[in-house]
Amino acid sequence: MNKFDELDMKILRELVEDTNQSVPRLSKKIQVNSSVAYSRIKRLIRRGLIKRFTIEVNDELLGYKVQAYIGVNSDAKMRDSVLKELMGLDEVRSVAEVTGRFDFVITLKTKTLEELHGTVSSKIGNIQGVEHTETFIAMRTGSKVPTYVTA
Repeated sequence: MNKFDELDMKILRELVEDTNQSVPRLSKKIQVNSSVAYSRIKRLIRRGLIKRFTIEVNDELLGYKVQAYIGVNSDAKMRDSVLKELMGLDEVRSVAEVTGRFDFVITLKTKTLEELHGTVSSKIGNIQGVEHTETFIAMRTGSKVPTYVTA
């Protein structure tokens, strides 16, 4: 089992908040030498805690103003192929295979309600193995930076 200490959690919290900050700036914030911060970041990457560094795109500036969650029921024998087809759709942001009422819950974004309708009815609805869908339009969303602490 991997052991991570409080310094690792401080680094993680800072990078989750702003992955673009320089190592010297990060090291000042967490009050350690830059070489310590740099070596710890490399170690966190090597140990698999940090998977990758990425950006967050403001989809609304690109016109993607409609976010929806789609519950999907599928033929049990075709789940793998349905998952593959869903992941191939440009509008889909994520797919989770879940327990409960649906087999999958999809998060997707479109520019208009008409485009959402077309995506659900023509694209998702026509995937072989999809039996039923239910659409939930996001009226308001929020997210937060996770809090990481040592166990």
